[in-house]
Amino acid sequence: MDYLYYAFYLLVTLLVLVTFHELGHFAMARWAGLHVVRFSVGFGRPLWSWYDRRGTEFCVAAVPLGGYVRMYDRRDADAAQHVPRYPAKSYDVLGPWWRIAVALAGPGANFLLAFLVFWLIAIMGVTSLVPIVGSVVAESPAQEAGLVPGEEIVAVDGVETPAWEDVALALASRLGDTGVIDLHTRRGGVPARHEILIEDWLGDVQDPDTIGELGIGLDQLALIGAVVDGEAAEQSGLRAGDRVVAIDGEPVSLWSEFVAQIQASANTRLDVTVERDALEMTVQVVPAQRFAQDGTEYGYIGAQLDTPVRLVRFGALGAIGHAAAETYEKTVLTVDLLGKMLTLSVPATNLAGPITIGKVAGDSARAGPDRFLWILALLSISLGIINLVPIPILDGGHVVYALVEVVRNKPVSMRAQAVGAQIGLAIVVGLMLFVFYVDIARWLPAG
Repeated sequence: MDYLYYAFYLLVTLLVLVTFHELGHFAMARWAGLHVVRFSVGFGRPLWSWYDRRGTEFCVAAVPLGGYVRMYDRRDADAAQHVPRYPAKSYDVLGPWWRIAVALAGPGANFLLAFLVFWLIAIMGVTSLVPIVGSVVAESPAQEAGLVPGEEIVAVDGVETPAWEDVALALASRLGDTGVIDLHTRRGGVPARHEILIEDWLGDVQDPDTIGELGIGLDQLALIGAVVDGEAAEQSGLRAGDRVVAIDGEPVSLWSEFVAQIQASANTRLDVTVERDALEMTVQVVPAQRFAQDGTEYGYIGAQLDTPVRLVRFGALGAIGHAAAETYEKTVLTVDLLGKMLTLSVPATNLAGPITIGKVAGDSARAGPDRFLWILALLSISLGIINLVPIPILDGGHVVYALVEVVRNKPVSMRAQAVGAQIGLAIVVGLMLFVFYVDIARWLPAG
């Protein structure tokens, strides 16, 4: 059933992105006075269609991997079948600057969609895990830089990181780089700075775990969120907010370590050292004896995990600036990563195809509507940027043709455009086959 679930969210994602993109072309074409023959979401045979009063056909086609807006052009072989019912222009008489505007309107609509989504998310508010370091791998880059468990990562290379997702994205911008990753942290209100040296960082790794590769673990710290009335934790004096740092003199930092020690020590006195208000103190705890359904004995003290989260929310006006900044930052990041792929600084196998998009969209929807919307905004930015690449048949290619016409003061010949279209189609089909291959290889079992 997971396959159907992921296929559904792939379809939803593509329908939203493609529809918004084509609406950009459609709106600008109408503004330019053109007659739009067909507005299609998907390619191939129409599954559903209807006509508006101007004679434009709106349809949903069988293959949802894209879409198009067909404009009336007297040079087309079947132009006589699509003569506008109302006074309207043919595409061939449209000036080059208008053609540039029509071409750019599609990607522009994708950037607008991303802005609107980020604005909506900012108003809704996002609850995210605070990026507090859980563990640091021995002899890892993070340990060599002096990072320790319990530090909150507040910025990476000057970019604020209120959530783990922000840390991951900021680190992703450094893929393939040589230099220094600048981490700003805070622990107990005390700020710190750590510099991590990198060289061609993860430049040959597919789908890298940027946080894990630095040696930073996302494990939950042994931080007590609440204690159960009348149980051993309360009786010993443990409080919400205490961070366990040792048991019987042995260092403890992770919740899993704390739980394992407690469960293995039924009816045994333990000296638990905690950090409270920046001071360390030791309390004596005797875990009560409990039994699992299979009869196994375990210790229990009635302490609950505290998972530090942060709610980020803006008012309607404040969200505008935040959304604009998010759109700009994610656009710069996407352009940078695509540039690194083109220069082979980062493997092109990091590209995502329909299978990966469907899985990521589905998993984000499970995590909550804000996560799905966030992924939708990132994908919308990616679609906008890809369509600006100057390849014939893409929007960027149409812009190039129009600019050449402006410089030469005459249009590019139809023959040259036809050859360019064939080359562009070959490139696009080749890229699609490549990302399909990468997708299949990514999700096939190893070996």
